[in-house]
Amino acid sequence: MKEDMMIARLYDLRGTLARPLLENLTYPWEALPLIGSFIVELGKTLSPAEYELRGENIWVAKSAKLYPNIYIAGPAIIGPNTEVRPGAFIRGNALIGAGCVVGNSTEIKNAILFDGAQAPHYNYIGDSILGCKAHTGAGAITSNLKQDHSPVTIRTDGERVETAMRKFGAMLGDHVEIGCGSVLNPGTVVGRGARVYPLSMVRGFVPAHSIYKRAGEIAEIRDA
Repeated sequence: MKEDMMIARLYDLRGTLARPLLENLTYPWEALPLIGSFIVELGKTLSPAEYELRGENIWVAKSAKLYPNIYIAGPAIIGPNTEVRPGAFIRGNALIGAGCVVGNSTEIKNAILFDGAQAPHYNYIGDSILGCKAHTGAGAITSNLKQDHSPVTIRTDGERVETAMRKFGAMLGDHVEIGCGSVLNPGTVVGRGARVYPLSMVRGFVPAHSIYKRAGEIAEIRDA
């Protein structure tokens, strides 16, 4: 089961500028301490014809749409045709791809959003990775710190996978759908194409192409 949490199983790396970072790692959470420095170096290579520097280590694609009343701290990259809507708070170490949505009152911190990922309404995305076209419903949050501040572990099939990370939100594979009002507890990994019911409280690994209904109840997605 641990193999199902590997980067190669969760993501198509053609959908992110973070490919040079991720392709040299095994598990996605290994990227978390490296995001900031990677953005700084990557930003220096971006084409001035496509991106403009809008502050210290803040690169914004010229085709991106930034609404009024937002805050962006560097290092950060905002990709082409991405929308950053009113009230968004980008706290730094944020690599946001092409065609993404960072919605009203959404907070992003130390995270990678692959192309097409959306956190459109009242979301907190911290110490997390959202795959291609992953979507978090209104009010869904990634809880990234345990109450006792101990290192995060991932529960899967009765075993615990040690991550050595004190802060670890959620790793969402490509095309994952997270229902409104859900809480993804520290150490959540959701496989490609999986769905999480609204108002769920999730911890551990959710297999690819499954539906998480509640703790202990996960169903396979069946073709209509």
